[in-house]
Amino acid sequence: MRFAHAAAMSDDERFKRDEATVLREFWGKFQRLAAHIPFAEDLLTAYYCAFDRATPSHVRFALIGALAYFISPLDLLPDLLPVLGLTDDAAVLAGVVRVVWGNIKPEHRDAARMTLERLKQAPEV
Repeated sequence: MRFAHAAAMSDDERFKRDEATVLREFWGKFQRLAAHIPFAEDLLTAYYCAFDRATPSHVRFALIGALAYFISPLDLLPDLLPVLGLTDDAAVLAGVVRVVWGNIKPEHRDAARMTLERLKQAPEV
């Protein structure tokens, strides 16, 4: 039943669903796995580019899709497997970033670096 509903959704509806899911779940998963993500800066850069309203829609669609794959529990390789479980996420992200490279701005990378620095300095609870 759930699949039939998803199949009947338009691309715009799927994008809005994926965008809402990324906004709701990205930071929780990112913070849980940050120490194990060798591509953390690229992941954050993609996040900032995807949610920059100046980014063209087709680029936002691609980046949101890659970020939704990162947070999805349905994964080719489960993220519970240390390092190995993140390789498919890294591959999806790398493929998308390569396609949209010209749309990633220095301010997206700067925001990613600043966020990583802030996370490194934050005391663990």
